[in-house]
Amino acid sequence: MKLALKIDVSTLRGLSEGVPALVELLRRHGAGATFFFAVGPDRSGRLSRSLPPGAAGGVRERRGFPACFYGTLLPSPDMGRRGGDFMRSVRDAGFETGVAAWDPAGWRRHAAREGAAWTEAAMQHAVDAYARVFGEPPLAHAAPGWQTNVHALRMTQRLGFAYCSDGRGRSPHLPVANAELIRCPQFPTTLPLLDECLAQPGVDEDNLASHVLGITGSELPAGPVFALRAGIEGVRLVRVLDQLFTGWKAQGYELVGLGALCASVEPLALPRCETALARLPGRPQPLLLQGEEFLAGVELRRAA
Repeated sequence: MKLALKIDVSTLRGLSEGVPALVELLRRHGAGATFFFAVGPDRSGRLSRSLPPGAAGGVRERRGFPACFYGTLLPSPDMGRRGGDFMRSVRDAGFETGVAAWDPAGWRRHAAREGAAWTEAAMQHAVDAYARVFGEPPLAHAAPGWQTNVHALRMTQRLGFAYCSDGRGRSPHLPVANAELIRCPQFPTTLPLLDECLAQPGVDEDNLASHVLGITGSELPAGPVFALRAGIEGVRLVRVLDQLFTGWKAQGYELVGLGALCASVEPLALPRCETALARLPGRPQPLLLQGEEFLAGVELRRAA
């Protein structure tokens, strides 16, 4: 059984502190993972002011005093320029990498309601910046905060991504947006995030790992994906991750990157599922959710 680890790297502190800690932990456990890097400005000070109190659930990233004002009172550091060595070190350590966004805070604030021109420019900007860091374009994409739109889904195909992980769902699929088939497979986040678990009654950092292991100890749908943030889990919850990795291996899971999931399926033979922005309990904004299989009911009626 494969369980994929998806790591979001959207802040400078997450890149400089969380990423090295996660790489060391993954190596110790012989685990794979896919790191999705933001490659432009860290404007997380804007994002923290736009979210309602408690929106991040039970735990939030502690960025330090200066970082709370990145993009507001203080200039936004360029993650690609200041953190390129950290990013390349992840690739050189044998881990898969992909792109998240050029400006992750701006993407999370605007993507759901922007049109084609804004979306195409933002995604191309991200791809170009990633190529400047790594010397080649990315093969995978993950939308920050699971915020996206139909234009971005079209771009995943046009930009030649091998796969994406842009939403939340239950299994790998080909997305269908407004009856339009997108021929770029999605491997959505299927497991709850640690901050979502911490928001549950009776769950704290001491029993957090056992709570998640209770979920994964039951039979899971194909292609389970666990998402973590370098600036949160990689800085504050490494001990919990250590317990989780040990527990998952004991449950029989092989911890891999998303590319290993993609290699284990025939991408264009995946089920075609409706996708749309919708509310998920515990999250402050609508996000991309996997829906029912496209035209499944029609096919059943015809067969009958």
